[in-house]
Amino acid sequence: MAMGYSHQTQQQSSGTIYNALTSGSKIIGTIIADSDFRIDGQVEGDIQCRGKVVIGEKGFMKGTVNCQNAEILGKVDGKVEVKQTLALRSTANMQGEVKTQTLIVEPNAVFNGTCAMSKSAPVEEKK
Repeated sequence: MAMGYSHQTQQQSSGTIYNALTSGSKIIGTIIADSDFRIDGQVEGDIQCRGKVVIGEKGFMKGTVNCQNAEILGKVDGKVEVKQTLALRSTANMQGEVKTQTLIVEPNAVFNGTCAMSKSAPVEEKK
């Protein structure tokens, strides 16, 4: 169920189309996106994204994020599962559980929780 939200499709200068939830907007429920998704508002629920999820400095996410790549500048309280790279920028505040292949944590970022890292595809040993 979505309540009082502003959901837009925007085009970056590179020509890539992405979805955005603007500051001052809130979604309660599940977001399913085939392309990149930027959150500058609030989400309480789950995000399933085939692209990159960006949580802006004013963004807040409470729930589960499942995506290819993620960049967090705002606050996340929950579970984040990223198939490739998760970047916690200097303004990030992450509380919860992380599963990713690559984790980048900038100085001053806050991360309280657990992290499990693994490669997405096993590498065969040479005999």
